[in-house]
Amino acid sequence: MTARNTTPQLGAAHRALFFQIYEALRDRIHQGDLRPGDRLVEDRLAADFGVSRNPVREAIRMLSADGLVELNARRGVYVAVPDPVKIQELVEIRAVLEGHNARLAARRGNPKLLAAASRILERGQKALESEKTGQLGRLNEEFHAALARASENESLGEMLGSVRLRSSLGFAMGDPAVQAQSWREHAGILQAILDGDEDGAETLSRNHVLNAGDRARARAAEAGDQPVS
Repeated sequence: MTARNTTPQLGAAHRALFFQIYEALRDRIHQGDLRPGDRLVEDRLAADFGVSRNPVREAIRMLSADGLVELNARRGVYVAVPDPVKIQELVEIRAVLEGHNARLAARRGNPKLLAAASRILERGQKALESEKTGQLGRLNEEFHAALARASENESLGEMLGSVRLRSSLGFAMGDPAVQAQSWREHAGILQAILDGDEDGAETLSRNHVLNAGDRARARAAEAGDQPVS
């Protein structure tokens, strides 16, 4: 499976092309538009994005470094098939880190940083209401990154960023009902942080990650796929 022909043409853009392509493909993987095992063909992607093969190749290298795609001499490039044991391990680690991050954000109570998270939450809710679900993968990342900044612990934020990328295949989702539930949980987490409720923020954030892993596993079972967490 390759990118659809409706892909925005990026050849005239000013930002680094390879990074734009990386973000676009990463979002499709997170949203489930590109599924584990789907092939990525450089020539077709280059044509779809309106660029040469070089930025596509660089974007694929970044995705490979993130563990989102695999390069195989015989099969070519394809979306990585998650190891359910490894994904479960990462889910458990991420749940602990996200929980502690939320606790710190509630303790710090930085109004500027929390206002930024609130704006992203509103954008996500509006995207849901207008059924612009293609935006939700990026907004989800922005929301969690905003909460990481609100903890004011740079080292923890770096750890979380790494674990999120490595575990993201286990959370790929496109079901509107699942997306709506996820953003309701986001709202609850942020409200607890705004209230300065450290225990509540930690519990809600930890359960948010664990619930997402459970939902992903249930969806995979219903579809007859390999469990993802």
